[in-house]
Formats: sequence, C-alpha cells, structure tokens
Amino acid sequence: MPDLLTRMRALYEATPLLVALYDPTDRLRYANPALRATFGVPDGELPTWEELVRRSHAAGTGIIIKADDFETWLASAKSRRGKMRFRSFETDLRDGRWLLVNETMDADGWMLTVGVEVTSFRVDTRDIRQARDHALRAAHTDELTGVANRRFAIHRANEMMAPHGPGGALCVIDLDNFKHVNDRFGHQTGDDLLRAYCALMVAAIGRADCFGRVGGEEFMLVLPQTDLADAERRVCDLLARVRASRPLPALPDFTYTFSAGLTFTPPGDTFSEAYGRADRALYLAKLAGRDRVMLG
Repeated sequence: MPDLLTRMRALYEATPLLVALYDPTDRLRYANPALRATFGVPDGELPTWEELVRRSHAAGTGIIIKADDFETWLASAKSRRGKMRFRSFETDLRDGRWLLVNETMDADGWMLTVGVEVTSFRVDTRDIRQARDHALRAAHTDELTGVANRRFAIHRANEMMAPHGPGGALCVIDLDNFKHVNDRFGHQTGDDLLRAYCALMVAAIGRADCFGRVGGEEFMLVLPQTDLADAERRVCDLLARVRASRPLPALPDFTYTFSAGLTFTPPGDTFSEAYGRADRALYLAKLAGRDRVMLG
C-alpha cells in the first residue's frame, strides 16, 4: 500500500491537472504543483479556500471573477461550495485557459477538486455551457445578497432530513426591527444591512452548513450533523458576532440584532414540520423581547 500511495502522489505531482484536497474546514491540505502555480500558492503553504481566492484575486492570478462586487461574489460562491457530493462546472483563468472543475465530497466533509483544461474543447458551444452554469447558479442564489435563496436552502434542509440523511438542526432567523431601518434610513441602507449581515454569516459558518435568505429579512440556517446543544451554541455565537458588528460605515454607531427559532431535525423528519417548530420558536423569541435564540 505505501508503494501505491507513493506512486499516486508522484502522478499527482506530475500531472497538468489542477488537483487539491480540502479538509472539512475548507483548508487546503494538498495541492499539486499545477494548482499552486495557477493560484500563486508557495510550496508548504496551506491556506483556506477563501484565503486562496482572496490572494489570487488581489494578485491578478487564478480564476476570472465576473462581478462588480467581490464580497457579494464570494458570499455567493461559499453558499454553493461543498453543498453537494459532486459538482461540475466550467471557469476561465486569467492566463487564458479554460477549466472544467469537478468537486467530490466524502461523508466526513473532505473535498477533492480536479481541474481539467478544456480550452480547445468545443469552443463553439462554450458560451452556451457557461450560460447554463450561470442559469443554474442564479436559480439557487438570492439576487440581492448573493447567498442561497429559499429554493436552495429548502433543498438542503430536505437532504438533511431524508430517511437516510445525516439529520441536524434547522434555524429560522429574523432581523429585529428591520422595518424601522428602512423607515428611518431608507431602503438602500436596508439593502446594505442585508448584504453586510449575509457576508458576516457566510464567513462564520461551516462549509457543509447552508445559510439562505427565504424572504425579506427572514433567513434560514441548515446545520447538518449537528445536535441541538451544539446548534444552540453556534447560533448564540453568531448572534454575539452580529451584536458586536458595525455593518454600516456611514452610520458607525448603528447596531442590530436578530431573533432565532431552532429545532432538531432527525432523519425522516419533514421540512414542513421542522420549519413549523422553528418558526413557532422564533415567534416566542420575538415575544420574549427579541435578540435571542429559542428552541422548538
């Protein structure tokens, strides 16, 4: 077996394919020379995926990011990343190459990515393939904030609660007194707050978790393989981060909070029942004075 592993590693080191292995926290644990050269990652460095993308974007290497707002693009990318056992998509690189990227996840959250150069493959249909990928992303993404939309968040919740799924926790979140923000400062400020809140949440949750906007100022957090005690601790930590944040640079003294309803969802549960429990808990959190997490 050691000889087999040694031979496999030697092939990964020699191949022009871009090969990377990420752990469940989305930190790079192995990258072959082809990937390190493409993204400017020195030998021995093991950044997180977000750190890798931020650095390559700032250095003008790696993938081409076609977005006016990098932070919104990043929130959108993290909302989709690591949510399916297998995913395939195409992307273009700043050096002119075109890649087909395959992501494969195991049950423990480790991810293998392999990028294959397809620069010369059916150039005449590339725009069609890219339009398809963009349409799929749009179908799963909230346009304002870049996070998962209601459809995708519910899909992830249903996967978690499937009879042979991992189970976990479902949290329904509502920003406190959001209407007052719109009434006092205007809808543009309200939109800025929603984007800042989503960026904070996406940066703080795990790769396997799914955070989505389900409507207005209401959001849903899907936490697979998480018991109720750990879920409560994690949501309370998120609430503390929100309390301490200052999301609006033009209003440096502005603070805000959220209320949350949280429930455990074993395999075989149904979304309607789980959402109903979490929503009732959210209602109780509002009645109790907001700025808190209640269990249902």
